[in-house]
Amino acid sequence: MNPLSTAKNLVSFAKSQIPMFQTQMKQTKHESMAFTFGDAVPVLNGNELSDYLESWFNGRWYEPQVNMNGLAKSYKSTPYLNSGIIFKRNFLANLFIPHAKLNRKAFEQVALDYVWCGNTYLEEVKSRLGNVMQYKPALAKYMRRGEYDDQFFLLCNDHLGYQEYEFSNRVCHIREADIDQEIYGSPEYLSALQSAWLNESATLFRRKYYNNGSHAGFILYVNDAAQDPNDITALRQALKDSKGPGNFRNLFYYAPGGKKDGIQILPVSEIAAKDDFTNIKSITRDDTLAALRIPPQLMGIVPNNTGGFGSIKDAAEVFYQNEILPLQSRMQQLNEWAGDDVIRFREYDLKNVT
Repeated sequence: MNPLSTAKNLVSFAKSQIPMFQTQMKQTKHESMAFTFGDAVPVLNGNELSDYLESWFNGRWYEPQVNMNGLAKSYKSTPYLNSGIIFKRNFLANLFIPHAKLNRKAFEQVALDYVWCGNTYLEEVKSRLGNVMQYKPALAKYMRRGEYDDQFFLLCNDHLGYQEYEFSNRVCHIREADIDQEIYGSPEYLSALQSAWLNESATLFRRKYYNNGSHAGFILYVNDAAQDPNDITALRQALKDSKGPGNFRNLFYYAPGGKKDGIQILPVSEIAAKDDFTNIKSITRDDTLAALRIPPQLMGIVPNNTGGFGSIKDAAEVFYQNEILPLQSRMQQLNEWAGDDVIRFREYDLKNVT
């Protein structure tokens, strides 16, 4: 076959395909397209595989299954969670009978640690003669259980730097029961952390919304070719100066010879007066109090209905019987460990309250 004729045939075939390709491009150029993004997130998304690790042993101590730093931050995320934990702490401390080896201040720390993280630790401090002088609480956030049942570490990061202190004295560890491991306890409000975080996010978003001038943001669209670049720079600076707390100002802009729609403000997302902020706050509050099992009238929450929440005295009695007494029973495990009635409580009496 003649090579020249073969080249001509290839060129002719290529030219014949160009119009077809251009036609296809014209047809597909203006085609609309629809797509979705963001799949639904299932509850069992694979993270449950970490539960099989239980509490990881790093060679010296077991790591807590729940991150203590994150849990401590979550404890302060919403007033309902923080106030509910403090309420239980105060309830227990009010009924506690001080002991010569455990004063009321030390017991408040013991009760707080147990309620907020499900763990509490007491060090047995002895004299030189071997007698027990006192039971000193150790902060549960920094405590770690060693390889053996009677081995404990305290992780310190103070002005002297990071230190790992291993206790030489006996340490009593009282923990909340857990279904995944038997090393550390877990707080009872873990299921309500999502609600507490949502409550915090709603409040932070509201603060940013107000600080931004009570709007969620907008796009300033300028398509007037007659605008001077210096005018655009001045407009940008004026918009920057009008934002922020205390800067609710009107903006005047003079554009000689401008068109009707030369300058447009396109809202990104408008937030109406009737948004979901109130509903989110109330629903997440109910979830948090349900996890802590505290009646709302004991927390000082104002009812939304005319009937109210019922008798506060009856609610206090039921709360004491169903919540405080079991907590007292768990904390009295120290008595079995120490061989002495160190933790005792007086009876809760509301007969004289009218």
